[in-house]
Amino acid sequence: MSPHLLAYLLLAASPFFFSSNIIIGSIAVRSIEPFTLTFFRWGLAFLIILPMAWRAMANHRHLLMAQWKLISLNAFLAMGLCGTGVYWALKNTSATNGTLIYTAAPVIIILMEWLFRGRAISLREILGIIAAICGILFIIFKGSLTAMMAVQFNSGDLLFVIAATSWAIYSVLSKNEALRPVPTVGMFAIVALIGAVIQVPFMIWELGTTGAFPTTQDQWASLMGLAFISSVLAFIAYQFGIKTLGPATAGIFMYFMPPVGVVLAVVFLGEQFHTFHMVGLVLVLSGVIMATFPARQLFRKTQQA
Repeated sequence: MSPHLLAYLLLAASPFFFSSNIIIGSIAVRSIEPFTLTFFRWGLAFLIILPMAWRAMANHRHLLMAQWKLISLNAFLAMGLCGTGVYWALKNTSATNGTLIYTAAPVIIILMEWLFRGRAISLREILGIIAAICGILFIIFKGSLTAMMAVQFNSGDLLFVIAATSWAIYSVLSKNEALRPVPTVGMFAIVALIGAVIQVPFMIWELGTTGAFPTTQDQWASLMGLAFISSVLAFIAYQFGIKTLGPATAGIFMYFMPPVGVVLAVVFLGEQFHTFHMVGLVLVLSGVIMATFPARQLFRKTQQA
């Protein structure tokens, strides 16, 4: 099989890998507490990817130690606020809501780069951001003007907004030039390790309070699914796609995440797909595509061909 064909196959599967976090997480949080769930997800992911990452970590150990504050902040944002936040949110809202709200992360990244790096925003991007935000609000308030006027927020939906924002800030900070020399696999491994370690005191508190340590076969199957499918496979598929086909092509496949996530929630969790979900999906996805779709790069490739 050629590398290009393999890259396309992996990218086609990547929306399923990424969306599986919310689907498997929705099942896992019924019997595993959020901090414990996050610890095992990233701890196991670190152990799985360590054979591929240890050389990069060893070769860049001095840089990693010098930038430990930035790396720890990234781990806190990605695995702490975002990772654990998603699992807390799933206790109070549906996987469908969470999938659609979380989809807006790319436009939040644009806003973060504008705020922190002075990035210019085009009219197309502004319109996309407005559409995506309207879609999020439509989902949060379930398309009800009465709920919007009464400001009746669902805590789970708000946590998903916080999680998406945390991921956006992490994405901006991870582009720091100081971290560029470290190969992606090595950075993934060290952030996963720190992210797991951060959870330890909170996990101890959870276990002392609830005594709900994962012991059953189903619980460990969920944890391994989150570690292997939602973390390692998602990472490998997307990074291989970027390396082989380029970020513009790889990014296009991420636009399939919202419909894939919704279908998975309906099929595996038995959730209902309502009209306000459809309206929110159209607004959020339209906004994300409008703000981030690499039309210029694709046009250049067409011209060159």
